[in-house]
Amino acid sequence: MWKTAGAPPRWILVGAVLGLLALSLPIVGMLIDMPWSRVPEILASETSVKALGVSLRTVTISTIICVLVGVPLAIFMSRLTGRMGEILRTLVTIPMVLPPVVAGLALLSTFGKRKLIGEQLSLLGIDIAFTSTAVVMAQVFVAMPFLVTSLEASLRSNRSSHAQISATLGASPTYTLFHVTLPMMMPALVSGTALAAARCLGEFGATLTFAGSLEGRTRTIPLAIYLQREVDPETALALALVLLFLAVLVVSITSRGRKVEK
Repeated sequence: MWKTAGAPPRWILVGAVLGLLALSLPIVGMLIDMPWSRVPEILASETSVKALGVSLRTVTISTIICVLVGVPLAIFMSRLTGRMGEILRTLVTIPMVLPPVVAGLALLSTFGKRKLIGEQLSLLGIDIAFTSTAVVMAQVFVAMPFLVTSLEASLRSNRSSHAQISATLGASPTYTLFHVTLPMMMPALVSGTALAAARCLGEFGATLTFAGSLEGRTRTIPLAIYLQREVDPETALALALVLLFLAVLVVSITSRGRKVEK
């Protein structure tokens, strides 16, 4: 409903409609162009099944890593103030704004076979670049900042004395974390995890640069879409439908998380 009291000028509606069309028309166009009758057949093909398998496997592992590492980092960041806090937040935010290809180059320059850390790992018989492990590392690198920043912002905006009261009553830091802090930030954790999973699922540039596109090993859904768009556009559209469905699911989860947090 358009509220009259304190409402913006009505000409704002023109810009709002144009903005909505700019965001929704491409989705509508893709849905109209979708080969609906062939979608089940395409998604059951060997190419699609392999890409879906690689994506689901790597995204699951990447999301778990993001939570296990990102939650402690967010809690630590929420306690920092001053210059040190600003530097750490900048470092965490950088992967969010880096072009994906640059992120892939950064990973390759560090973990490539003859690079900074990769050379040392190669001496131990461990090669990371252009493997499934590289896919997971690329996804974690670009996705974890979304979880950390959203969770850290929630912790900073919802500071309370509950943790101090728990400590005053003799509770250990670990007990306070699991029985006070984590329950309070659960809505933000759910929505942040969903955002990280979605970013992992849609990752393309860093994965292609650092892990390549090997069918059944490193070729995720976005890479399969990129390769199929020239040779088989209908397959590309059907795979894109999977990502669109998952995007809608993530948006619904994050929206519910924000409502609960409020």
